[in-house]
Amino acid sequence: MPLVAGVDSSTQSCKIVVCDADSGELVRTGSAPHPAGTEVAPAAWLRALVAAAAAAGGLDDVAAASVGAQQHGMVCLDAGAAVVRDALLWNDTRSAAAAHQLIADLAGGEQWADAVGVVPVAALTVSKLRWLADTEPESADSTAAVCLPHDWLTLQLSGGGTDALITDRSDASGTGYFSAATGRYRSDLLELAMRGRHPSLPRVLTPADSVSVTRTDGLLRPGALLGAGSGDNAGAAMGLDARPGDCIVSLGTSGVVSAVTAAAPRDPSGIVAGFADATGHHLPLVCTLNGAPVLATTARMLGVDLAEFARLALSAPAGAEGLVLVPFFAGERSPNLPAATGALQGVTMTNLTPANIARAAVEGLLCSLRFCLDAISEQGTEVERILVVGGGGRSAAVRALAPAVFGCEVLFPTDGEYVARGAARQAAWTLRGDGPAPAWERPATETTSAPATPQVYLRYRDATQLVLSRA
Repeated sequence: MPLVAGVDSSTQSCKIVVCDADSGELVRTGSAPHPAGTEVAPAAWLRALVAAAAAAGGLDDVAAASVGAQQHGMVCLDAGAAVVRDALLWNDTRSAAAAHQLIADLAGGEQWADAVGVVPVAALTVSKLRWLADTEPESADSTAAVCLPHDWLTLQLSGGGTDALITDRSDASGTGYFSAATGRYRSDLLELAMRGRHPSLPRVLTPADSVSVTRTDGLLRPGALLGAGSGDNAGAAMGLDARPGDCIVSLGTSGVVSAVTAAAPRDPSGIVAGFADATGHHLPLVCTLNGAPVLATTARMLGVDLAEFARLALSAPAGAEGLVLVPFFAGERSPNLPAATGALQGVTMTNLTPANIARAAVEGLLCSLRFCLDAISEQGTEVERILVVGGGGRSAAVRALAPAVFGCEVLFPTDGEYVARGAARQAAWTLRGDGPAPAWERPATETTSAPATPQVYLRYRDATQLVLSRA
């Protein structure tokens, strides 16, 4: 019974699961928090990984491990593999102007969509590198290699210098200088972002490929295998055993809608990102900046806990008597409005009640995710099942209203660390080598249904257009 470990180094914390490589049965777990902020010293991730490993009873008995982590973060290393500056995370929006510059540099979104399947936004690594080149040229000059959070953590586990950096196509596809369709880096776009500089990049491994641990003073024993790892969304899809036709809606700090498909999307508007998954398929994805915190923020304003907030929302009628909330509380990425603010529309003398406000918040959040789902479908991706995961999916109001807004049945998998589980499943794949991924049992799900409420989404679309016209 070999054991494998999966790591989820998310924005907020590091989670580790240790599983039986053959069955996927969970053996033990551990976690540790990350510091807050959109600019973080990578050493903090390593400290959290060490603490989470200790909480999980150590990793010296695992045969293989893999790391899933938050996408897009910019980690710059010098020639000696030392960190040049603190990492900028996906949710750091200071690179918004740089993204617009890059789009103009390549004559628009059409060219970017053709080249790499994504159009620059503030979150992407390519935009952060342009910001670095223009704002901190000394740091850019010192950058000998660029990697992502999961790449850097994998290097800390394996040992070696910048030439030992590895990654996978799922995380690489979120950089803005790697094409998921061709499986190749676009070094010309990297140099464009870096104003002519050309740092080295991690080697891209296949899903079942691995490297051996060489360091003798690390968390893993020498000779243990390390998988290519993945971005967090691809890791979650792997943990859920998502297959073509499956759409995953993740309600965490942000809202993320992604779908497994065999064909690479091409969206010049930049709404749908042409990412890859961790198995060889594609993972078209739309991300919002506003997820479950929309519910917590509105509940706090109403002076109630989340349970009472859900009860209030469910006591109001569909459509909240005309009240519509556009939940751009933290700006927005889909549509790309980093400076936007939220809006409460349709207020009358009679509908401004706690119940209607709560209902409008839940419906507004779900409608923002429906917008993402529609954008993916318009790219030709067929969606047969919708699975909702993340902390926001625990809300009774979300569970009851999601099928009404999406217009179909919705599945809620049982709570689980799916990114970490996906990383562990990938680690088990490296032990097996070539062939399909291990056939671990799919998570149990709860299915909810409700009569569709298309008028709610139509009102939301009208309200969003008003916000767009004022941006």
